[in-house]
Amino acid sequence: MGEARGTDRHRPAGTAGYGEQAERLAAQYEAVTFAEVHREALHLFPSRPADILDVGAGSGRDAAALAALGHRVVAAEPTAELRRIGEHRHAGRGVRWVDDALPALPLLGAEGARFDVVLLTAVWMHLAPDERPPAMDALTALLAPGGRLFLSVRHGPVPAGRRMYDAPAAEAVALARARGLHPLLHTERPDLHGRSGVHWTVLVLAGADRS
Repeated sequence: MGEARGTDRHRPAGTAGYGEQAERLAAQYEAVTFAEVHREALHLFPSRPADILDVGAGSGRDAAALAALGHRVVAAEPTAELRRIGEHRHAGRGVRWVDDALPALPLLGAEGARFDVVLLTAVWMHLAPDERPPAMDALTALLAPGGRLFLSVRHGPVPAGRRMYDAPAAEAVALARARGLHPLLHTERPDLHGRSGVHWTVLVLAGADRS
């Protein structure tokens, strides 16, 4: 899913390749369900209605599924073509769509909103190593006390025309710990689409409750 605007004018944006292939990618995203993609972490999502931010929401599959469960969902997607598809495909689901992106998420940061869950599905590996510390700053600033950060990170060959980087799970956990989050879940899974050499890390990180 598209995300991450580059901080270096010579560096391709994390959204590179997504707009041109938006229709094909949206069909790919929607070919699997929210429950299938997040099966290892489903028990860690709130059971009661909560405020949820889906960063790099793509076609809106996850945002729409969470809204259908009664959650209040904001979907941040910087690729205009994917955002339009998501708004049309999941119209009437009550999802609020915004044009915002890591590493800073400036629009949402300026609003001062706080979320019980921040979800990044196939986003973190689009961030260059130097973008990850400010990105984690932005994400943790958007978490409500006791909020949870869900990350699924792709590993393996980079598709032509895209920007992805090696994103070790240990690095993400260390960045999160330095900002007061602790891991609730760290697991690996194969690619649901059966792509050769592709596998995924699933992380759930929790902030401290307000005492």
